[in-house]
Amino acid sequence: MQRFTEKIVSMMQQENLYASQGGPIILSQIENEYGNVEWAYGAAAKPYVNWAASMAASLETGVPWVMCQQDDAPDPIINTCNGFYCDQFEPNSANKPKMWTENWSGWFLSFGGRVPYRPVEDLAFSVARFFQLGGTFQNYYMYHGGTNFAHASGGPFIATSYDYDAPIDEYGIIRQPKWGHLKDLHKAIKLCEEALVAADPTNITLGANLEAHVYKTASGRCAAFLANIGTQSEATVTFNGKNYQLPAWSVSILPDCQNVVFNTAQINSQTTTVEALYLNSETKALDQSNASSSALLSDWTFVNEPVGISKSNAYKRIGLLEQINTTGDSSDYLWYSISIEVSGNESFLTSHMQSNLHVESLGHVLHVFVNGNPLGSTTGTKITFDVPILFTPGSNKIDLLSATVGLQNYGAFFDLTGAGITGPVQLRGQNGTRDLSSEEWTYQVGLKGEESGLLYGKYADSAKWISLPSIPKNQPLIWYKTSFSAPEGNDPIAIDFTGMGKGEAWINGQSIGRYWPTNTAPANGCSDSCSYRGTFKSDKCQKNCGKPSQQLYHLPRSMTQPGSNTLVLFEEVGGDPDQISFAVKQVASICGHVSELHPAPLLETRLPLTKAHVNSTAVLKLECAYPNQHISFIKFASFGTPSGKCGRFSHGRCSSTRALDVVKQECLGSNSCVISVSPNKFGDPCKKIIKSLAVEARCS
Repeated sequence: MQRFTEKIVSMMQQENLYASQGGPIILSQIENEYGNVEWAYGAAAKPYVNWAASMAASLETGVPWVMCQQDDAPDPIINTCNGFYCDQFEPNSANKPKMWTENWSGWFLSFGGRVPYRPVEDLAFSVARFFQLGGTFQNYYMYHGGTNFAHASGGPFIATSYDYDAPIDEYGIIRQPKWGHLKDLHKAIKLCEEALVAADPTNITLGANLEAHVYKTASGRCAAFLANIGTQSEATVTFNGKNYQLPAWSVSILPDCQNVVFNTAQINSQTTTVEALYLNSETKALDQSNASSSALLSDWTFVNEPVGISKSNAYKRIGLLEQINTTGDSSDYLWYSISIEVSGNESFLTSHMQSNLHVESLGHVLHVFVNGNPLGSTTGTKITFDVPILFTPGSNKIDLLSATVGLQNYGAFFDLTGAGITGPVQLRGQNGTRDLSSEEWTYQVGLKGEESGLLYGKYADSAKWISLPSIPKNQPLIWYKTSFSAPEGNDPIAIDFTGMGKGEAWINGQSIGRYWPTNTAPANGCSDSCSYRGTFKSDKCQKNCGKPSQQLYHLPRSMTQPGSNTLVLFEEVGGDPDQISFAVKQVASICGHVSELHPAPLLETRLPLTKAHVNSTAVLKLECAYPNQHISFIKFASFGTPSGKCGRFSHGRCSSTRALDVVKQECLGSNSCVISVSPNKFGDPCKKIIKSLAVEARCS
């Protein structure tokens, strides 16, 4: 650990990258969330923490060092907070700043799990509360979602997608309104900067679950945060002689202690919907309902992966070996093979030539073969698998294929968790049991196809791609290969692996990760809407119930090349590659839904606020995703009491008859448009009722 840390610091120093050298690095971290598991390590934990801190500080980077989730971090190391909320966190010394190193913008996806998401109103609330209560530094985890290419995913069972519901998604597309609402939030906080860095906040109670925190400088500069931490209803509060409306579970920011420029629950930013457009043989977009692009691919060829031992470097050992230490993570796969001589009189037989095979494994996937025939599969982290088997007289081969699906990367003693078949492995009969656990096994790390270079699409001495009029389908342990041309344009590419079972995919020899479309989320536990009000947890807001946890897989354009590209699959359990589809991801609709009560858009970058801003009204702004686009179609427009969300707006009981014409006049043909949310613009269809404007548009 010391050698590694010293090496990295030295590399940074050689390039003059630390702020103390004039570079951009302002902060360094040693360890990560060790405090959460420190208790498990007993008396050795505290000396380790002190050693790590001392070692890091001795490297003299000239910038502060932090330890995340480490309440006992010794001076001068700054202990910091990670979590969904850190407003109540306090550092272990008054001389240390209050820092939030990981604000979780969503949560990770697991194979077999629902897709988690975090409403931006709650995310913004958490940030505003943090700075309201004296926060100094806040960082998002994640701000840009990503992809666990190859075997990079943690686990077990963390999906290939690491989108995390981040403000910029896995494909590099801005996720609205999350991105825009956070942008507006930080513009508002930035306006408060002079007061925030000069004073500690003064707390003022405004009522039950209602409070204000005021930052005031000696020169008279003032900034205030008004909070309603109740979850049920909005409230009217009086502050500095003025009344303010506070929605439930929200914070209003007043950079001059008078005017609200932002409220965490009131979204001015536009919303976008993103769709996958499937492709035809000319790599053009098709309607999503016609989701077949098999013609985009050339004919498939295949190679069968041998069952059991097939590589020359296989070896024998007495007993069962733990998988991770055996493979060194060089492959997901490890074969365990043993030969059994059977005459028909053995005690482990249940009847003539039959027995029950019992296998226990730490996972993550187990496939059982006897004499080359598949007898069953199962998944989990504590597997118990029982299956009746039929022997033949003489020598019989039991082949067990164990596969990992991401390695555990956090928790006390996570490095000792292990994987693979740890036993016992037994043959159980009517008159006795034969324990195979301590007998001699033959081991093969990885697949024959991996050794032969099939993942690169190459021929090899021992394997040749086979071309037939009809390829094998729904067959386990098989390699497939085809070629394709990358879709036209610059839109991000996705591959839909519907029809396949479980395996891994390579593009031009580079792995885009594991696919597992047959691993579906539970049928219940999701809802179309999830209230932002109240404490967020990773399982509070979930979607995609009853569907594959991950259906679309990111193919970066940087992995493709002009002309022909090679796609290679290793299919582990059986599937139909003819069903694979290519798609491009595009912004479908741009929407806005803004109330008369929303703060006006913040255009100022410094105080004092201009009269124009103070007197301005709420506006709805729409902007196409790309500069070369224009708004070409208004799908919905309503001023009054519309409801719903982008893609599913509906008119309320009160609706202006002029709304659609006004929006068309303001927006059609333009890259962006700004519309005042006011009866002066649309007329007043229902007096004495707070009205809002909802619009859905498309760009081309």
